[in-house]
Amino acid sequence: MQITKEQLAQMIDHTNLKAFSVDTDMKKLCDEARACGFGAIAVNGAQIERCKKYLEGSRVRIAATVGFPLGQMTIESKVFEAEDAIKRGADEIDYVLNVAELRNGNLELIEQEMQKITDACHARGVLCKVIFENCYLTDEEKREAAGIARRVRPDFVKTSTGFGTGGATVEDVRLMKSVVGEEVKVKAAGGIRDFDTAMEMIAAGAERLGTSAGVELMEKFR
Repeated sequence: MQITKEQLAQMIDHTNLKAFSVDTDMKKLCDEARACGFGAIAVNGAQIERCKKYLEGSRVRIAATVGFPLGQMTIESKVFEAEDAIKRGADEIDYVLNVAELRNGNLELIEQEMQKITDACHARGVLCKVIFENCYLTDEEKREAAGIARRVRPDFVKTSTGFGTGGATVEDVRLMKSVVGEEVKVKAAGGIRDFDTAMEMIAAGAERLGTSAGVELMEKFR
């Protein structure tokens, strides 16, 4: 697959979600995103306003996490967190679905959660990404979640938080894309640390990459 360096940069969510990252770390993230022309940065909600200040005048978007990294919050809590993040300046929301309830087969709750968070985002002109955390799911559970996404229409389904027991795989990207089709895009995240892996994910159907190694990927572009 042919892709330009600028196109690759726009597909990258340059990520720092560590609990111990301090102000200088976040400024570095924003400065790198600005310099490399990344599409977005991915940060925890508490960092939104700081990063908005550092990104002032740039076109880099801010993607904020919700229900991160476990997804074990009520629907109401996640909706509030999403709305609060948007008020503080988030352009995109990456929320973790309720993994336990998906495994319980409670698909009604998963769909209700997805619908309410997607609606809250879209009503405010913000993108919504749903994190599956595939390392804990069977292929059938992944298909069920992707089938719900095809109906609800968030903007992206996403493979992983990067905090679970495993990250993105080419097989999962293909599986998710095969179910959501053209209606929903796929974001691959977790463990994407080199150029070849990034290109494999894109070839499999990913249209966004979450990685803390964005600068290194751009340096290795060929």
